[in-house]
Amino acid sequence: MAAVLALHESREQALERFRLLHNTPSLHAGWLEKRLRFEEDLLPLIEARMGATAGSADARARAVTATAFACLDAASMTWVDNDGKGNIMDL
Repeated sequence: MAAVLALHESREQALERFRLLHNTPSLHAGWLEKRLRFEEDLLPLIEARMGATAGSADARARAVTATAFACLDAASMTWVDNDGKGNIMDL
């Protein structure tokens, strides 16, 4: 939760903002678009760590990156559904 709170003044503020993000279709769509761009930006770094050949797309790296972000999404949605109880990083 420390990483989430680092962006917010309090747990309550973080919960309010996450609720807004998850419950407002236009904000949620914008977040998903930004996240997909971020995944693409991270892809070369993940490919390099996995030993992919330079310049070639690696499905494994895409799967790792997409899975990590999907887990973050699932954790944040669960955290919001549980009214901010628990530690989002543990989820």
